[in-house]
Amino acid sequence: MKEINELLDLMANLRNPQTGCPWDIKQNFKTIAPYTIEEAYEVADAIERGVTSDIKNELGDLLFQVVFHARIAEEQGLFNFKDVTKSVTDKMIERHPHVFGNDQMPESDHAQTKKWEADKAKDKESVLDGIAANLPELLKAVKLTKYASVIGFDWPDVHDVLLKLDEEVSELKEAVAIKSKDDMEDELGDVLFVCANIARHLNLDPSSALRRANKKFTQRFQSVEKRAKIQRPLQNVFELSFLDKLWNEVKSKH
Repeated sequence: MKEINELLDLMANLRNPQTGCPWDIKQNFKTIAPYTIEEAYEVADAIERGVTSDIKNELGDLLFQVVFHARIAEEQGLFNFKDVTKSVTDKMIERHPHVFGNDQMPESDHAQTKKWEADKAKDKESVLDGIAANLPELLKAVKLTKYASVIGFDWPDVHDVLLKLDEEVSELKEAVAIKSKDDMEDELGDVLFVCANIARHLNLDPSSALRRANKKFTQRFQSVEKRAKIQRPLQNVFELSFLDKLWNEVKSKH
């Protein structure tokens, strides 16, 4: 494809030791990895905002990261961009025998996901092997519970998980009461882990839910802040009861 070849040539020119960009030449897998993660988040953000032009641009930036890594690998004689595309193509064909082979079509997307995970687990010593260590912890919690469910270690219903949340919240309250920081951190972790499991059972992305909550809080707080400054222009700090009253006013309208 002409456009892909142009991008690959551009990357090669940027990495050219004699005529390329000093910054691009200096980079390696480890130094580029944070940018790759950042670009993936920016794609997610653009999708969340629903701005088509931004989605297009951010996907381009993410593709550039793939090309960057592939170029570094090619220079080291490890693999190249064609190897990357062949690897993912072969993997997708293997994982979709109901499309590219003779397997029966699964009853649902959920059933297909279960089959994928079961197939991947066959060659692992543990079903948890292969989960990236540097995943955001909330996403890792979802994956841990998802992979554990492959061998049947899972709550049968979300209501059971909600009951578990009540139990963990009670244990957190006990830890707070005795003021043990270590116990509080441990119990808070359990609460967050169960929340991630609830999200999985509801087929929701907990990171997306948290982003939504953060956005809602930001909008409401800034409205409260604006009202407070209008009503009491000479103050910089306000009593909680006053702010809480404004918060309820804002909340009732949004």
